[in-house]
Amino acid sequence: MTTHAGPAFPGKRDKTASAGSMHRDRPGTSPAGLGTEAEAVCRLAAQLAGEMDPGRKNLRVELDSSLERDLGFDSLARMELLSRLEKAWGVSLSEEVLIAAETLRDLVRALGLGTARIQVLEDRRRPVSEQDIRRGAIADEARTLVEMLQLQAARSPDRLHLLLTSGAEEPVEVSYGRLFDGAAAVAAGLCGLGLQPGANVALMLPTGLDYFFSFFGILLAGAVPVPLYPPARPSQFEDHLRRHRHILNNCQARMLITVAEARPLARFLKTQVASLDRVVTADGLQGTGGAGILPPVLPEETAFLQYTSGSTGIPKGVILSHANLMCNIRAMGRAMEVTPEDVFVSWLPLYHDMGLIGAWLGSLYHGCRLVIMPPLSFLAHPERWLWAIHHHRGTLSAAPNFGYELCLKRFDEQLLEGLDLSSWRLAFNGAEPVSPETITRFTRRFACYGFRSEAMAPVYGLAECTVGLAFPPVGRGALIDRVRREPMMKRGEAVPAPDDDPNPLRVVACGRPMAGHQVRVVDGQDRELPQRREGRLQFSGPSATSGYFRNPRETAALFHGEWLDTGDLAYMAERDIYITGRVKDIIIKGGRNISPYELEEAVGDINGIRKGCVAVFGVEDSASATEKLVVLAESRDQAADVLAGLKKRIVNAAVDILGMPPDEVILVPPGTVLKTSSGKIRRAASRELYKKGRIEQGPRAVWWQLARLTAGGILRQAGRWMRQAASTGYAGYCWLLFMVLGALAAPLVFLLPWRGGRRRVARTVARLLARLTGTPIVVRGLEHLQTEEPLILVANHQSYMDSIVLIAALPMRFGFVAKAELAENVVLRRVLTRLDVVFVERFDSRQAIEDVRRIEKLAAAGQSLLFFPEGTFRRMPGLLPFHMGAFLIAADNNLAVVPIAIRGTRSKLLPETWFPRRGPVHIFIGRPLRGEGPGWASALDLREAARRQILLHCGEPDQGGDA
Repeated sequence: MTTHAGPAFPGKRDKTASAGSMHRDRPGTSPAGLGTEAEAVCRLAAQLAGEMDPGRKNLRVELDSSLERDLGFDSLARMELLSRLEKAWGVSLSEEVLIAAETLRDLVRALGLGTARIQVLEDRRRPVSEQDIRRGAIADEARTLVEMLQLQAARSPDRLHLLLTSGAEEPVEVSYGRLFDGAAAVAAGLCGLGLQPGANVALMLPTGLDYFFSFFGILLAGAVPVPLYPPARPSQFEDHLRRHRHILNNCQARMLITVAEARPLARFLKTQVASLDRVVTADGLQGTGGAGILPPVLPEETAFLQYTSGSTGIPKGVILSHANLMCNIRAMGRAMEVTPEDVFVSWLPLYHDMGLIGAWLGSLYHGCRLVIMPPLSFLAHPERWLWAIHHHRGTLSAAPNFGYELCLKRFDEQLLEGLDLSSWRLAFNGAEPVSPETITRFTRRFACYGFRSEAMAPVYGLAECTVGLAFPPVGRGALIDRVRREPMMKRGEAVPAPDDDPNPLRVVACGRPMAGHQVRVVDGQDRELPQRREGRLQFSGPSATSGYFRNPRETAALFHGEWLDTGDLAYMAERDIYITGRVKDIIIKGGRNISPYELEEAVGDINGIRKGCVAVFGVEDSASATEKLVVLAESRDQAADVLAGLKKRIVNAAVDILGMPPDEVILVPPGTVLKTSSGKIRRAASRELYKKGRIEQGPRAVWWQLARLTAGGILRQAGRWMRQAASTGYAGYCWLLFMVLGALAAPLVFLLPWRGGRRRVARTVARLLARLTGTPIVVRGLEHLQTEEPLILVANHQSYMDSIVLIAALPMRFGFVAKAELAENVVLRRVLTRLDVVFVERFDSRQAIEDVRRIEKLAAAGQSLLFFPEGTFRRMPGLLPFHMGAFLIAADNNLAVVPIAIRGTRSKLLPETWFPRRGPVHIFIGRPLRGEGPGWASALDLREAARRQILLHCGEPDQGGDA
């Protein structure tokens, strides 16, 4: 029995509720409209939780939900729930009921409603029949990747999920239960090494058991995986490290899981990534941990960071939440009509979203069998992919366009004798421009082996939309549009070409938007264009990312209101999306827009040119006020006469296609044209090398790259040591100063008889400490405190420094409300008591209620008080949920609430550390807020209004859902 937080439930705190035994009018019934007794209790609790945190829209409320941990109910929220239960059933309850209750089930039992009619959520470990499995939807109730794995492993632990194959060797079988057990072992190892929930963990592993166990092990530990591609050719060692260094520094990875063979590279990374604490192997992790409690994971939390391949620039970390992923996987499954009877065959790398999400996580969700092989196995022997589909009767498979092209180039008919592809119902082609020639030739060649033309399915997606955005109708096959070349290149009009057009543009339809998602094509001013007009493609929907990790500039450029920019050019026709190119790759020459893809493909077809190793790009030409058209292509033969002939053929191909020759043709040795980890041409990077005159220099020797990286690492390490020495010296100076000033001030605080004198001493010490440590305190809004009436001040809590900063910045008439744990130290308790600090209990519900009543009397008597309504602070940045005490006191006593946002103290003194750092502190004091009257509803309004103002100015994200 489960319910979700819904609309606000009207109600006020009933301060007259009398103590006594519980009684009810009709046994076995509940208030009208609330259903069974258990459902009614859960619904009331969900409504109250929804009021307290409207952002937690997917909050699951069950009978076994913890009042404190799952629902975030503090002592006053418990009292409000008690009041609503009394009102709903017309009973009188003792406060002892809520003080003793830990879960909603305890409340039901305490209310005496009985258990005969209580509906409990199904045991997730119940056995599932084969008929249930065939119907699918086992994971439909999962809200996160972790829940998805838990459900599959609990209900079908022995069912086969993965088949790892790599050629002649016997496949390795992995069941759902084995996947969960392996992941749990990795999670225990990570927790045993002190990994904190929310930390980013880089994953640099090839396709194999270690990857699958480690990915979910990171998730089970409450951390965030960051997939990286493992080392490639030694000749590209430096470029590989440079790109990974950027990713690791950007995501601030705490750990790196890799293979033993990659440790030399990992050591270089560790010298250049300040946050990287450990480099470990999956085998090592599985033997270091112990059993532990898995931290809870919420749908809105980040599931993993998918770094873009960076074909047009430096990789950006796309933030994907569990909710994004579950929505996208479900939508793709509906579009593809996936059932557990399907078999997905994949060679796609697991560091790329198409292989990770589309192939693996999609198969895990839908209960499909996934047959997977390492990418290198396919690249060396493409026929293994097709034979895997044959042997395992694969129904689903996917590849970028070059994968289908490789199958056309790399083997002869003898290797295909007896091949049967008739089981293949959907062959997805995506992740890079789809070539109409490739899909036409692939369909024709493999028709005699049972491949059906309607199985070919060009698709469209991007990491910013999790992975999938558009799919064609199942069974339609590829749809190719023929448009006139001149109107498209000059005006962006996709005018259908007549049958006798000798040189049309052929553009492949890449599907229609998935359910719940929208697309539009706009001009440069974001005005939507009509059908068959080329423009920038934008999308919106529940799979859309919230932005790029620690990259506000690129995030701002991504969003156009509620729409996200794909960076692609496209036009729409009959609901289908036709991709025409990347915005940054378009070459403007002589008033015409030239897309590089068609010419790259034609040049790659020339005998002597390496297919897929051609880059066409434009370079600004100030002399002609247009762009130079440059063709960069690889050739194995470097003889002068052969190169001259190849250049002539490239020029002729350009004239045939574009009606103009390229300005420059550059032929280079193999390995020169830059590519991403997923095989895409890096045109922007090639353009930069051309502009620097380094295009024909070729890769440097591996020993030179290693020497240069070593020198760079030593210099960075030396600089880091110097910065650490300076930071350590500063921290020592700060603590010495604090102890000296504290020793001088404490006797005065004890001896001075009057309150004003004691507070003046504390303020002087706080200001002196700030000045001598070089900590500027910038205060805005101080005029909002220039009143004689009593006020309730509420401030966010970032650090132990908050109180010192506020004492230095605010007028002296405000007393502080502090957690009772501070009073455990006898000396500290006496000093704080002399400074009129009021202590409040956080954990003992009975004492907490008494403390609130005592503080309410002080406020009613005219005492101005300052609260930290979060109650505490955490290591992770973010504004936590607010407790209700301060706001109920303000509402019931008609006092104004003044919100105060503190910014900078967390970075000055990180929680769980005693190492102060340099930096300023900013304090924003908002306008006073007043409630509409006494009671819970008014207090809720005050709390939300104050929290909005603080969230706007504190500079940290909203962690309200973590309560």
